[in-house]
Amino acid sequence: MARRPSRTVFVRRWVAVGLLLLVGLLYYRPLKAYVDARGEQSQRATAVQKLQQEKTRLERQLGASTSLATLAREARALGYVRPGEHLFIVKGIRQWRQLERRSLSPHGH
Repeated sequence: MARRPSRTVFVRRWVAVGLLLLVGLLYYRPLKAYVDARGEQSQRATAVQKLQQEKTRLERQLGASTSLATLAREARALGYVRPGEHLFIVKGIRQWRQLERRSLSPHGH
């Protein structure tokens, strides 16, 4: 005949199961945050690697473009002028061209 466990053993087992569930619930959020943080860290590491590659490419490009002619062309594109030159900003060129085209068209609109 099989002996049934006593009531105290039965209660202890359920208390142990309850404690295990409680510990599992308490660890769920920190573990989830840890896993999420690892994923985000991986994404950021990839972004940092891409940025480092871009920096290297730009540094090589800068090293290749340090001739005076290249620097002067880039400076002019940025709006810089040489000493003694005067900068003139002309506005309304697009409208002037449209008017010029209309006056030159055969219909004269």
